[in-house]
Amino acid sequence: MIKTGVIGALGKMGKEVVRAVLNAKDMELAMAVDIQGEGLDAGVEAAGKKTGVLIETNLENALKTKKPDVVIDFTQPQGIYEHVCMYLENGIKSVIGTTGLKEEQIAQLKNIAEKNNTSCLIAPNFSTGAVLLMMFSKQAAKYFKNAEIIELHHNQKKDAPSGTAIKTAQLMAEENPDFTAGNCPETELIKGARGANSNANIRIHSVRMPGYIASQEVIFGASGQIFKIRHDSMDRTCYMDGVLLATRYVYENNEFIYGLDNIMQ
Repeated sequence: MIKTGVIGALGKMGKEVVRAVLNAKDMELAMAVDIQGEGLDAGVEAAGKKTGVLIETNLENALKTKKPDVVIDFTQPQGIYEHVCMYLENGIKSVIGTTGLKEEQIAQLKNIAEKNNTSCLIAPNFSTGAVLLMMFSKQAAKYFKNAEIIELHHNQKKDAPSGTAIKTAQLMAEENPDFTAGNCPETELIKGARGANSNANIRIHSVRMPGYIASQEVIFGASGQIFKIRHDSMDRTCYMDGVLLATRYVYENNEFIYGLDNIMQ
């Protein structure tokens, strides 16, 4: 059994992860941490099922006393780098679903993971459909010289653009250095009207609106044709297959991975 800890266990994604771990035949909920709710039963809060695993608010102490094999972290961007450093330095394997890490932070975490011979998988998106969108977008990028990305999320998402959009642009840029072929010189009458200019000059447009969970559309253009790839997440359960896949992978391997696509080949 994989002794699993859930960080951010009382959040919307955290509760979903707790339910998924409780339903997985090869996993055991060994630890639950959140900034609030100390002493509450994590199973009762997430699934109405008493587990005896109580919410703790001191992450460092919980790691030392519960000693999970793998932790799954869906917390806030502002603290995630310190969290991952703590996991790696304590030899605890981790699956990270929080976005907002900078490229240089990811590079530093990779070095720490290799130094400590401890696995860590960071993914901007754990929906298998969204990961396939990224993979298909990279393939399509070989055949189009113009592309833009629109990502749409709920209005409680704090970071923009989304990690999924950034990762998609990075993958596309591996196939084409510039996606603005033939574009005329532009003047923004309102700053930001053309979105953020990302890798290979791919424009990313971020929408924040109640009613959305997470959606992304990649638009490719060429003379006489438009090609669109879109994925919509309707419910947070769509992420759980990817989360469990990642948890099993890091448990069995010792390597640093950025992107679920790397284990879905």
